[in-house]
Amino acid sequence: MRRPVALTIAGSDSSGGAGVEADLKTFEAHGVWGVAAITAVTAQNSLGVQASEGVSPELVRAQMASVVSDSGVDAAKTGMLVDAPRVTTVAETVRQLGIRPLVVDPVLVSSHGDTLLDLDGIEVLREQLLPLATVVTPNLAEAAVLAQQAVDNRATMEEGAAVIATLGPPVVLITGGHLRGESSPDCLYVEGTISWLEGPRLPAVHNHGSGCVLSAAVAAGLAKGMEPADACVAAKHFTERAIAAGFPLGSGTGPVDPGWARFA
Repeated sequence: MRRPVALTIAGSDSSGGAGVEADLKTFEAHGVWGVAAITAVTAQNSLGVQASEGVSPELVRAQMASVVSDSGVDAAKTGMLVDAPRVTTVAETVRQLGIRPLVVDPVLVSSHGDTLLDLDGIEVLREQLLPLATVVTPNLAEAAVLAQQAVDNRATMEEGAAVIATLGPPVVLITGGHLRGESSPDCLYVEGTISWLEGPRLPAVHNHGSGCVLSAAVAAGLAKGMEPADACVAAKHFTERAIAAGFPLGSGTGPVDPGWARFA
């Protein structure tokens, strides 16, 4: 039987905790075959990003076309897209190749504060890529940039999700991991209906890559034929377990572990 195939279009994390590496580990944990189009190569570790270099837009396009034309793709997700030319190329190629469904993880800044998408790229993402998305998975800061308004509590999460949905994606999942308090609720907007995915705030120190794992888990669910809302719910539960299984690696913030089931 043919295994479901999911494509990640993202940057490479040399520490293995986020980016393409985390996405492929998450796909594998879901029984989905992962393929990749690398948009950037980074030199990073548990302390931050020391250097990065974007892959040419032409090579990004070629990677996407290569895997789609041969193995086919049942779902895809985007991560670090670097700048406007690469976002434009990804959006054009997604449209031309008919890549669906698509999860957009609007990676703007790393957890260490390093910029991963420039200002022009943000505008192109809003105008060209979000209209193609099935699901978009911003954290609070990313949602605020996309919605162009404050998103810092439950009320503004609901407002922000509705605004982001006007840009195209029918499903918006705003993660509440950075909210204050003892809970970590996510706001799930599905074609006008708001649901709250409640969850406890985990006492986890090592959480590098949690956003990548969440969006990759959504894409894996879609590749297996799940409805978008169901894929989001399942992805939250999966990511909670990955965060709880985070472990120290290096002298800074360690990664979450999408392979947590091996030790369960």
